[in-house]
Amino acid sequence: MLPRFGPCHPCSISIPMNRGIGTKVMRLLATVCLAQAVLGNAWGQERTTPQGRSSNALQEKISSEQRALRPTLIEADVISGTPDIELKLQGNATLRRADTLIRADRINYDIEQDRMHAFGSVRLNRSGNVFEGTELDLSVDAFSGFFSKPSYRFLRGGGYGQASRIEFIDDQRAVARDANYTTCTAQPGPGWLPEWIIKATRLDLDNERNEARARGATLRFKDVTVPVPDISFPLNENRKSGLLPPLIGVDTINGLTYIQPYYINLAPNRDATLTTNVYARRGVSLGGEFRYLESTLPDTRGEIRLNYMPQDELRGGQRWSYAQQHTGYTQLAGQDLRLNVNLNRVSDDNYWKDFPFSFGALNQRLLPADFQLSSTRGEWTTSLRSLRWQTIQDVNSPLTPPYNRSPQVQVQYNRFGESWDVGWTNDLTAFSADRMQACLSSQTSSSANVQTDCQPNANRLVSQFRLARPIQTGGLTLTPKLMVTGRQYEYEGAGMGADGSRYAQAQTLPTFSLDAMARFERNTTLQGRDWIQTLEPRAFFVHTPYRDQSMFPLYDSARYDFNFATVFTENAYSGYDRIADNRLLTLGAITRFLNPADGSEGARFGIAQRLRLKEQQVLLPNEVKLNDRLSDLLLGATINLNRQWLIDSTVQFNPKTNTSERSAIGARYNPSPYRLVNVSYRNQTQFQSELIDIAWQWPLNDLWGDRGKNLSPGQGQGDGRWYSVARMNYSLQDKRLIDTLMGLEYDAGCWLGRVVVQQQQLGVLVNNRRIMFQLEFSGFGRVGANPLQQLQTQIPRYQMLRDTRLTPPSRFGLYD
Repeated sequence: MLPRFGPCHPCSISIPMNRGIGTKVMRLLATVCLAQAVLGNAWGQERTTPQGRSSNALQEKISSEQRALRPTLIEADVISGTPDIELKLQGNATLRRADTLIRADRINYDIEQDRMHAFGSVRLNRSGNVFEGTELDLSVDAFSGFFSKPSYRFLRGGGYGQASRIEFIDDQRAVARDANYTTCTAQPGPGWLPEWIIKATRLDLDNERNEARARGATLRFKDVTVPVPDISFPLNENRKSGLLPPLIGVDTINGLTYIQPYYINLAPNRDATLTTNVYARRGVSLGGEFRYLESTLPDTRGEIRLNYMPQDELRGGQRWSYAQQHTGYTQLAGQDLRLNVNLNRVSDDNYWKDFPFSFGALNQRLLPADFQLSSTRGEWTTSLRSLRWQTIQDVNSPLTPPYNRSPQVQVQYNRFGESWDVGWTNDLTAFSADRMQACLSSQTSSSANVQTDCQPNANRLVSQFRLARPIQTGGLTLTPKLMVTGRQYEYEGAGMGADGSRYAQAQTLPTFSLDAMARFERNTTLQGRDWIQTLEPRAFFVHTPYRDQSMFPLYDSARYDFNFATVFTENAYSGYDRIADNRLLTLGAITRFLNPADGSEGARFGIAQRLRLKEQQVLLPNEVKLNDRLSDLLLGATINLNRQWLIDSTVQFNPKTNTSERSAIGARYNPSPYRLVNVSYRNQTQFQSELIDIAWQWPLNDLWGDRGKNLSPGQGQGDGRWYSVARMNYSLQDKRLIDTLMGLEYDAGCWLGRVVVQQQQLGVLVNNRRIMFQLEFSGFGRVGANPLQQLQTQIPRYQMLRDTRLTPPSRFGLYD
């Protein structure tokens, strides 16, 4: 055995920390010290920090297997030791392996036991989680041991605290004794206290489960202390099972509401939430939500929601709701089939009024149960669909039930080639609805809707053939197209004839269209910037001969809105029950301003108008005949020359009356994060509707000149700032607010406070108001109602004050 080495002066050494190599280590130490003796002080002058290999990306996570293969770097003022037994580092001692760093005044390393003992000012940094204390005893590879009187700071969530002792069980689990935890940033001064802190006799830390569990704990917020004997919270933004903060709210229908959710992390791609709902005026209901994301099938996800109240103290009887959404693929007989499900059902007609803030479509009055299964093989697509409606009736505003489509079978062939585009669609649908009550009401009141309200159920077969030939000549594209549509109806009962003799009807109609488009470009300058301006004129001619269709029922046809998406189409109606006898020439043009660097669109202006060459005779019941040769003028503009402003408008202008028949004008001002204003104006003369919609998110501190800090996305703008959030929908016709949401948010740095008031219109004379409070401890959890979902839904482009998904912290931010 080599004799014991004397002290070696400051040096840095990289060694593999494995057993059985002590002799090589000691020889390396001897060589280093001998070289230092020969070179003298020149060694210290030429010493450089060890350099790693260059890389385009730093590795955030290192596995246990990778960590064991990494070399260990040691550095100290004085290094000594005994071969195969120990190493001693004196003064500024540092040991580094992969993502683990240990720094102390003195480090002793037992090679045989693979155990390290550090003294003095000890600092341990592992994957960005930092521990500091007076003494560390640790098995390096197993990462088990203890830390005396440590302070700690966690990378994810930014939480920190102190403890009398931390016991490391392994590289994923630890136990802190007499510990505390907070995310409030320490301020200078001896009297500073965090605004919230949790203290526990025992704090279990589990990085594998992303969970910290405090036992024998108390939570202090400001001057209020609440005992929480056993509570768990996440160590980062990832999911974990356990109790979630309760949701508390008050509304005018249900009174005080308390909802206690329990989250279950079933798998990385599946989770569930069970809820107990306590309504002061109604009683108790139980709810559940199940979500899934299938990794074995592409783009396959879904969720199921269920709520059940055994006894409603106000209405009496059971109340329930069920909602299921699924999109993606499923396997049947070894084949991948596309499956879409949208199923919504409630127990009774009053559910939408009694629970107006229910999930998704459950607060609406037409609830679909829609199942679609399709398969695509080459140019053929086959689909099977069942769509059935639940119509929620109200005595003050009854609805005519829409027709169910069950089943609907569709077979399509589409081939888009360089010369010919060919399409063939075959659709067989069984339409059915229970319209007895609507029919009797129409007959009693002699309503003009008696024809549609009293029409029979039927099976409809549609076969449509399409043939198009795109022709390109320079910048001009001509597309002649021929369509032939055949329809056949088979009615149930007495049919549509006055004498009850018609049980089946059929008709075939041809349609010819010619679409001509051109595109011209030029370089131009606008507001001192270079742009590519395009001019895209378009002419669209369509001709469909007249056939009497008044004997046919109306199952899925309605007139399209007059807009840029429908003005260049062959048929003025949706569906197949009505095919307009058009002889139209539509003229229009669009000009765009494109960024030459990336092709993004800075502005767009459009105009279109129809020239009617023949009077249209095919009409819907109660529809006014169109006698004007020239249609209304359609004008549109979108301006987005910079990132701050966006203006979008569409106007349907009547040149005969010089009035706007329909207008939609909107503007968005978004100069910086958390500063947002949306304003829109909508007018429909036909329905005597005129609405103004305003939504915003804006820091109130701007009013007194405090512009805040420019922090990373999802981090707010600094401590002590107030934010105003709102959305208001005002009817100029009725001179009243329809739906309103207004609130305040306060960012204290380590906690956020929110109060939101919402009013929802449920009918002409019925509305519901509620108030929501929420207290969010940054990196810990939220207590109170959940207005965040309403803010994100109601305010377009709303930004959360805390969202670590946008800028997840990096361990290199706390790199030593």
